[in-house]
Amino acid sequence: QLCYEPSVVAYTILLRAYGNASKIELAEEAFLEMLEAGVEPDAVACGTLLCVYARRGRHGDMMLFYAATRRRGVAPPVSAFNFMLSSLQKHRLHGKVIHLWKHMMEMEEANNVVPNHFTYTVVIGSFVKAGLLEEAMDVLGKMRASRLVPEEATYSCLISLSSRHGRGEQVVMLYEEMRAHGIVPSNYTCASLLALYDKSEDYSKALSLFSEMERSRVVIDEVIYGILIRIYGKIGLYDDAQRTFEEIVSAGLLSDEQTYVAMAQVHMNARNYDKALQVLGLMRSRNVKPSKFSYGALLRCHVAREDIAAAEDVFRALCKYGLPDVFCCNDLLRLYVKLGQLEKASAFILKMRKEDIQLDEALCMTVMEVCCKSGMITDADKILKEMNNGGVTMKSSTMVSIIEMYARNRTSVMQEQDSSSKALACQTDSSALNATLKSLLDTPGGSSIACQLIRKLAREGRTCEAKFLHEQLTQLGVKPEDSATSTLIVQYGQEQKLHQAEELFESASTSFPIRGPVYNAMVDALCKCGNIGEAYHLFMKMADQGHSRDVVTISILVTHLTKHGKFQEVENIMHGCFHGEVELDTVAYNTFIKSMLESGKLYSAVNIYDRMISTGVPRSLQTFNIMISVYGLGGKLDKAAEMFAAAQELGLLIDEKIYTNMLNFYGKAGRHQEASSLFDRMKELGIMPGKISCNSMINAYATARLHDEAEIVFQEMQSHGQVPDSTTYLALIRSYSESRCYSKAEKAIQMMLTSGITPSCPHFSHLIFAFLKADQIDEAQRICSQMQEIGVAVDLACCRAMMRAYLEHGRVDEGISLFETTRGSLKPDSFILSAAFHLYEHSGSEPEAGDVLEAIGLHGASFLRSLKVGSKLEPT
Repeated sequence: QLCYEPSVVAYTILLRAYGNASKIELAEEAFLEMLEAGVEPDAVACGTLLCVYARRGRHGDMMLFYAATRRRGVAPPVSAFNFMLSSLQKHRLHGKVIHLWKHMMEMEEANNVVPNHFTYTVVIGSFVKAGLLEEAMDVLGKMRASRLVPEEATYSCLISLSSRHGRGEQVVMLYEEMRAHGIVPSNYTCASLLALYDKSEDYSKALSLFSEMERSRVVIDEVIYGILIRIYGKIGLYDDAQRTFEEIVSAGLLSDEQTYVAMAQVHMNARNYDKALQVLGLMRSRNVKPSKFSYGALLRCHVAREDIAAAEDVFRALCKYGLPDVFCCNDLLRLYVKLGQLEKASAFILKMRKEDIQLDEALCMTVMEVCCKSGMITDADKILKEMNNGGVTMKSSTMVSIIEMYARNRTSVMQEQDSSSKALACQTDSSALNATLKSLLDTPGGSSIACQLIRKLAREGRTCEAKFLHEQLTQLGVKPEDSATSTLIVQYGQEQKLHQAEELFESASTSFPIRGPVYNAMVDALCKCGNIGEAYHLFMKMADQGHSRDVVTISILVTHLTKHGKFQEVENIMHGCFHGEVELDTVAYNTFIKSMLESGKLYSAVNIYDRMISTGVPRSLQTFNIMISVYGLGGKLDKAAEMFAAAQELGLLIDEKIYTNMLNFYGKAGRHQEASSLFDRMKELGIMPGKISCNSMINAYATARLHDEAEIVFQEMQSHGQVPDSTTYLALIRSYSESRCYSKAEKAIQMMLTSGITPSCPHFSHLIFAFLKADQIDEAQRICSQMQEIGVAVDLACCRAMMRAYLEHGRVDEGISLFETTRGSLKPDSFILSAAFHLYEHSGSEPEAGDVLEAIGLHGASFLRSLKVGSKLEPT
């Protein structure tokens, strides 16, 4: 025999042979024999035995042997690690896979154990199965660094887990990376992406992905079709959803309960409840076993149809599967509430409590609503207490809704009940409300949330509820935010409830120190209720005490003071703001300038405007419009034109109002050419002139005696659908009268009457004055008679003009007749009384002349001795 010296290679071959033959015991004996023979096992030998254990699922022995090899400082090869990892993963021992992976990382550098593609694939899979997304992504990062491209399945599981964790951007990144490697996604991957897009409501991307799937010939299964149907329904493409559903039926893919429910839900979204019932009926006819899922959809459908009997039948069927979930309970309970079945609703609540159904927030809200409507406040208190004791944490929004219901219920009870039962009702409600309020106040930002509710109720006009909550907060020692108090005060002012506003203001000042916002609100309320004097004094008191002066309040107060002609008070406020360095905004400056304009202090208006510019406050279109009026009234049309040009240079959108203002001043100044040019430019820029603009332009032509141009504007106005009003006709009549087109002026008056507009005295006066100016007294008298025939009284200016004509032309009887018919309707006038005296005296009617003279003295009028009858008949 030859001399044989044992070697590790021979034993390794023997170990592999035993392993392939599933002779684990012989493999173990061979390994021990190797050790007894003094042969030191190397990494390959150890790895071979580890693979034997892994192949046969002997994980306990495998891990013990692995621990022994580590103690001997032997690092198995990567292939052995891969066997071990794969075996552990097949038996769902993902924790041990992760544990083994960490060992590999520890010995990677020292022992040159480098993971390969298979290693990364297995380890990522186990991290995903364990729900450890960040760790899985870290392994993916290492795989990328090794320049290894993951398989589709690896990408797919990472996409699925990222989607479940709500990592939308990461999902998209993984998908795009996969596509960049030229990997065609599986239908499972596409389903994960579609589900994510559906959840995030990114429907355009979902539809784009579906189109891409069709181009890549990805097999579309029922799950994907179901998601697609759901998406079509959500974006209102009901026909596409129906078509897709029919395609599934035709392809024989329809078998999943969720697909039927998805299509039924689409019909419900479109309010086609009968079709929804047909789809669910089709499911039953095909022997698809219903579950709570489909019964829930059926219940929602009957609830939407307001079919109580059918909904109750479905609910009973649901109960056979155990306790229905809170969503189904809430659906049925809300149906009872909607249809006013409060007795059934109350009984249902008692049944839920008996069966110990745990309420969630939504169901709790519905239960509270029923309890409040049914007067079951005690039950509501118990339910809230049980929820708190049961550790159910309510969101702030839920507590706010409950508080709002309690407040509404309390105010309605207080309005409906007699005085003997009001106290008890108020006490019960207050205790329940206080408990909930305290819970809300214990949450971060709870006080601010409660004040938000007060502001909301106040703005909605529910001032009784807002006041009640305001009082509850105060009683709990919590100072309501100034914004809550001020909003309620402002609302009282809006509703003309000054007494309530004053009560709240006094109450707030008694409980806590009042600050600027509450003062400002009270000033606003006083203004809205017409107490301008009190508003002014309160504002000045607030300023003296050093409180901040709100620019909005300043604008409101100044506007009201201006309307009531209290210009000195406006100047006091204005100087106080300037000296107190109050930061005024554009609106405040505009209000100050407009007040000075109304008071006739045009120089002050200009000074305020200059101050506005120097302080850097931006000018608005309203600023320029007011300044155009300031300069226009001051006769500085060139300055007004500069304001108009400056507004354009700032890029402000010039509107019809500012054009009309310029047209008006150009017209009054007789500068009809500039007015006409501006009117044409306005039309060129696409600004259709309105009625006021056209009236201003007609007046401009009237001043220039250009009646033809005025008539053209009038006709254009009608052709564009503008209905002329009284002011339009007045301008047109003026243009005809100024141009001595008397017949056209009379026709314009007839047009007014035909279109149902009753002329006033000024409409006739222009024509009368024109006739008198031409010494056509009979024509003027005729027009005057027409005016009186249709019931239009002669005004003072017209009467003066006619009296002067009668007096100067010696038409005594007609003058006396006019005086006697108008003296009772017109206020005493020096000229008319003096003219009447001279006419009476000239006709020899001394007693009547004496009466007129006495009337002149009685009314304190001036007697004009220089008047002379027939002055224009005397030869010059």
